[in-house]
Amino acid sequence: MSAGPIKVLIGVVGEPGHSFPAFALARALSARSHQVLILTSERWRDVVEQLGARFEPGPDRIVFPGPPPPGETAPGFAEAARGAAAVIDGFEPDVVVSDPFGTVPGVAAELAGARRATLIAQPWALYGPDRPPWSSGLALPRTPLGAMLWRGWRRIDAAAERRARVTTDRVRAELGLPPQAGPGPALSEELVLVANFPQLEFRRPRPPHVHVTGPMLFELPHPDVELPPGDAPLVLVAASTGQDPRRGLVAAALEGLAGEPVRVLASINRPGGRWEGPVPANARVVDWASYSQLMPRAAAVITRGGHGTVARSLAEGVPLLVCPAGGDMAENGGRVASSGAGLMLPGRLLGPRAVRWSVRRLLAERRYADRAREIAAWGREHDGAERGADLLEQRFG
Repeated sequence: MSAGPIKVLIGVVGEPGHSFPAFALARALSARSHQVLILTSERWRDVVEQLGARFEPGPDRIVFPGPPPPGETAPGFAEAARGAAAVIDGFEPDVVVSDPFGTVPGVAAELAGARRATLIAQPWALYGPDRPPWSSGLALPRTPLGAMLWRGWRRIDAAAERRARVTTDRVRAELGLPPQAGPGPALSEELVLVANFPQLEFRRPRPPHVHVTGPMLFELPHPDVELPPGDAPLVLVAASTGQDPRRGLVAAALEGLAGEPVRVLASINRPGGRWEGPVPANARVVDWASYSQLMPRAAAVITRGGHGTVARSLAEGVPLLVCPAGGDMAENGGRVASSGAGLMLPGRLLGPRAVRWSVRRLLAERRYADRAREIAAWGREHDGAERGADLLEQRFG
């Protein structure tokens, strides 16, 4: 525990997958009487204030690189960073916690001379040169030849990262900051919180300041939904909030599981949205649903692989079928498959027959559910947000 209350500023982008773990951490900190300010999208003002934290609005998007063109209302990166630095100066936090994908708060903390921590709501990526390419969903090498292949691929990635850093360093120079020390997002050198299950991490060394806390779970309240009638196993189809605009996952699952001895509840995750396609007799489609209501009742979850959905499903002991769409989703799917808690179906293979075969396998082979329940048991003993609060107190209290 810290000697007294600490002041924590959390800066995070507005997408739910990034915001919700930050809100869980803020809730844990506020419950311990620490002062918390959250700099994020205006859409979350009411949520932040209900957590007992102070809210400051940040831009929903920025123009990067360079200044905004004529007629553009979004700020440029430098303008956004200066604005966030002013918020930091006014609040005088003991630490700024930032998401590596919302780079403005981290750079603003450098401008303000504030100490920094990084909150990562996905698997840890920097496991060395022989790790598989990030977001490939591939496994660690098992042979010297495989290690050589991944090292070669890593050199290609590193060259692309160096080219990207030219632009980043140009913006940093505009702000009076030195060039970035390394590739990729600039992470804290004091404390990095990886809000993931350790069972989804590679068994490789990590720097001592990088801690896998367990997932930080948060959900908005939502009325319960009516389930399809009957007592057959329930399969939850959880569409992505940020990917799959054509709703291909929902369509493939509904068609593939029609006539199967299961009940299907599909959420398109668009409040107020409508599903225009056919719905088989054993299924229901809703615009939004509470995972805390449905996942404890589910026998399997089908998802694009967003980290929040994966973490919530495993926290409830439910095996997964991950059908990645992009971003870190293939990485999450690969880690789920490697852990033994589910299957990954590459996006190029997504279709009704593949979904049907995969769900049959998940339900028929008990090892997947058994492994998911083992991970859930670990999660009940290790609250990620509480662990994150512990580490912040120990480091910055």
